[in-house]
Amino acid sequence: QVQLRESGPGLVKPSQTLSLICTVSGGSITTAYYYWSWIRQSPGKGLEWMGDIAYSGSTYYRPSLKSRTSISRDTSKNQFALQLSSVTPEDTDVYYCMGSDTDYLPRDFWGQGTQVTVSS
Repeated sequence: QVQLRESGPGLVKPSQTLSLICTVSGGSITTAYYYWSWIRQSPGKGLEWMGDIAYSGSTYYRPSLKSRTSISRDTSKNQFALQLSSVTPEDTDVYYCMGSDTDYLPRDFWGQGTQVTVSS
């Protein structure tokens, strides 16, 4: 019964760093073959995969965002985090964290999403 919840500031100033945390319960982020992702959504762009961190700690990023995206984890807290630097108003979106179980039968788990607005 995996559950995810995003948390962090809902308002970020341009040029600053957007920081969000995803807290996972009901499962360990180090469990083999689980991947933990950040995805954002806007009316114009739809769903956009930003990147993920694997159970091993390996990270993968969308090429267009790689230069300013960092995904990390704190295994002791069963959390993983997103940092998006140098934000602009175009980064205003609903941000979701997601978990994917790829071991046997595919399953995915979504957070509720959190609105982040970039504005001065």
